[in-house]
Amino acid sequence: MRGFLASSIGVTCAAALALPLTLPASAAPAPASAARSTSGARTASTTAAPDLPGSTQSLPLTPRTRDRTLGAAPEQGLTRAGVHRFSLVGVTWSDPDTELRGQVQVRTRATGTGTWSGWQDIDTHNEDHGADPGTAERDSGHVHGSTAPLWVGDSDGVDVRVRANTAATRTVGNTDEQPSLLPTGLHLELVDPGAAPAPSAGARPATANRTATPRLAATELPALSRQATERDMVALGAKAQPYIGPRPRIVTRHGWGADEKLREKGFVYTKKVKAAFVHHTATGNNYRCSQAPSVIRGIYRYHVKSSGWRDIGYNFLVDRCGTIYEGRAGGVAKAVMGAHTLGFNTDSMGIAVLGTFGSAKPSSAAVTAIAKLTAWKLGLYGVNPRGKTYLKSGGGNLYRKGKNVRLNVISGHRDGFATECPGRQLYGKLGSARSTSARYQGR
Repeated sequence: MRGFLASSIGVTCAAALALPLTLPASAAPAPASAARSTSGARTASTTAAPDLPGSTQSLPLTPRTRDRTLGAAPEQGLTRAGVHRFSLVGVTWSDPDTELRGQVQVRTRATGTGTWSGWQDIDTHNEDHGADPGTAERDSGHVHGSTAPLWVGDSDGVDVRVRANTAATRTVGNTDEQPSLLPTGLHLELVDPGAAPAPSAGARPATANRTATPRLAATELPALSRQATERDMVALGAKAQPYIGPRPRIVTRHGWGADEKLREKGFVYTKKVKAAFVHHTATGNNYRCSQAPSVIRGIYRYHVKSSGWRDIGYNFLVDRCGTIYEGRAGGVAKAVMGAHTLGFNTDSMGIAVLGTFGSAKPSSAAVTAIAKLTAWKLGLYGVNPRGKTYLKSGGGNLYRKGKNVRLNVISGHRDGFATECPGRQLYGKLGSARSTSARYQGR
């Protein structure tokens, strides 16, 4: 499958060959408010100036009870009004291998109206995302434990409370002890995704009839018919596959406004793409499709600046209107190593639907987008979306490291790790996505 698309945005034929692997950065990065040393420790919090492209405020939580007999206080929190505006929140802690056993709730004050929201739960089970154990990304010294991020909209005040699950007990010596289960180093992360860069004259869809240049980065990869997709592969030296879906429209990183100076340089690849893991972002469903690029910029900044990952974890993201977005940099057609399914990032790709789908149903447009994307991307590697495959576990809470695990080619996150992701409602749609994807491939 060598060389089917040479650029990180994967444009067609001549346009693809004319673009560099790394997209141009949209602007200078905002200084990280929760800067970390190589040991992973935080330094003093700072706030970016409003005219910079996004910012992160990292605020330490404080005890909300005097009960310290069991170590750290079993309830911590923070109330702050008049902070620099933000739209996405999350909680992080020092050790990525420590589980937050408890409840995290937040309420926020809307910018402009001053109205406070009701209390909202933040998903604490985010340790099942991230780079595999033993990889350079996981062992960088920068990675922190983190909740899922929650999209709250334009806000300037916040109230957060973190409560330990005191119902759990452990045996210490000959007695049962009821400990505080909160991890150390709890911080509240307030993320301003910043405004998307204004499109330049050349920031428009790339086509085979127009040669793109590094200064004119494409904002989207246009849809192609199945025949055009096959011609594109042959033109770029790839072996034509008998079953491949038409390439769907994909909004590039430049299109959703990724600041390329935030992520680490370079890319990490695996040998092939044998499976696709479907996720939900657990960021909530309170967003409009026009806000999806802002939500993605917020997740990107949270993954890199707050959680300490090298880039956004997912290879692709999908909004409720069915728009597909390029995720982790390195080439949409290439086998880019993601950080989406702990233990199974090798030879797989991660697709995250923006939203939370435990009780809410995903849109039919989003499920169709999953089918279209997998029909094309898995088709590039000769994989049947309705089939089974084997992946070797890198370690997790379901499968020991080194075990060969038989999985559906299109699996949910919970198939590789004990988690609720991608939510019961989205997980229930995967059978339909498999059948539709295979049909798009012509099977």
